[in-house]
Amino acid sequence: MHHRKFKSYWTRTETYEALKLYIDMDFDGLKEAVAAMLGGISCRINPERFQNDMTSFNDKDDILTLLVHLGYLAYEEKEQKVYIPNLEIAGEFGNAVAGDKGWGYVSAALAASDRLLQATLEQDGEAVAKGIDIVHMENTSILSYNDENALSCVITLAYYSARKDYTLIRELPAGKGFADMVFLPRKGSDRPALLVELKWDQSAQGAIDQIKDRRYAGALATYQGEVLLVGINYQKKTKAHSCRIEKIVGDGMIGR
Repeated sequence: MHHRKFKSYWTRTETYEALKLYIDMDFDGLKEAVAAMLGGISCRINPERFQNDMTSFNDKDDILTLLVHLGYLAYEEKEQKVYIPNLEIAGEFGNAVAGDKGWGYVSAALAASDRLLQATLEQDGEAVAKGIDIVHMENTSILSYNDENALSCVITLAYYSARKDYTLIRELPAGKGFADMVFLPRKGSDRPALLVELKWDQSAQGAIDQIKDRRYAGALATYQGEVLLVGINYQKKTKAHSCRIEKIVGDGMIGR
């Protein structure tokens, strides 16, 4: 406080090796669950079988329940789902998998996320599509890839580094529907907001048109900076992505 440096120091009281020890355990579905949570998705678990110790593990649910007790995961009781609660702990999970061959595409996606974000800010849709293609090709052994939920997870992983400058909101109520993903700049950031619409077997331009037709920018009515509209489509037959990016001023005027 004396040096006016305010941030979370909780994760520095324990090394990430403690976290890595548990998420590297060879239980069916454990890596898929961690990858999904890094992608911003909550995972259902059954905590009832947990033996309340740090040695008796029978499945992935035991590991994830322990990580709730240790403070690395949050638990939503009604839905019985766990998730990564904040940016600092997400960073610890990222550290635990970074550069580890056993984590394959997840590690690669995190490492490449800075380049993907920069390509987005430069409105280079072709480079963004190619970057997401790579994440897709390298993820098939861990995550099933057959619906928009999986696409959303992969996109969030691909934009992992954006969390330093952005707050990610999924399905933000907007206009005549929900914006799939909105990246709102954190206070003090000079980045533009990102409004992302995902399509499956349609077109990237169709995603942009939907943002405009349904007035999704109304979700940013109080935001006065630049907004990038990012339309991403996955074509199942060709197994390729396409991306279109347009820039507007965030005054809520889209679709009027």
